[in-house]
Amino acid sequence: MSAVNELLQAVHARLSGDAALTALIGTAGIHDRRLSKAALPTLVIGSIEARDYSTGTEMGCECLLSLEAWSASGRREAEEIAGLVRGLLDDADLALPSAVLVSLAHRKTVSRREVKTALFVAEMQFRAVLEVG
Repeated sequence: MSAVNELLQAVHARLSGDAALTALIGTAGIHDRRLSKAALPTLVIGSIEARDYSTGTEMGCECLLSLEAWSASGRREAEEIAGLVRGLLDDADLALPSAVLVSLAHRKTVSRREVKTALFVAEMQFRAVLEVG
């Protein structure tokens, strides 16, 4: 399994194991894409961009991860979910089977109303640095 997939599994486990987040989005509230008939609010694991981040002595990977909190109720609910996610992931110490998570940092959150769907989304971006191999 790749280090990126290990990171995604660890993120999913951290988020799905939190009682406060589960109370907001439900036990099946985390998805890898926005499903048209999914119950809202929901949390979507969005894009992930992986780049080589090796040094002269260590193999490394930089991952830019996007998570989206979707709400039909309004921006306040999307931002509340985003706040919980930031608290759970920013500077988190997640164990990975074959890689070391050096850092996981929140970079920014952008919230908006999607015109086509009339839903609100708060998109969070995180940067992870991994030592691999």
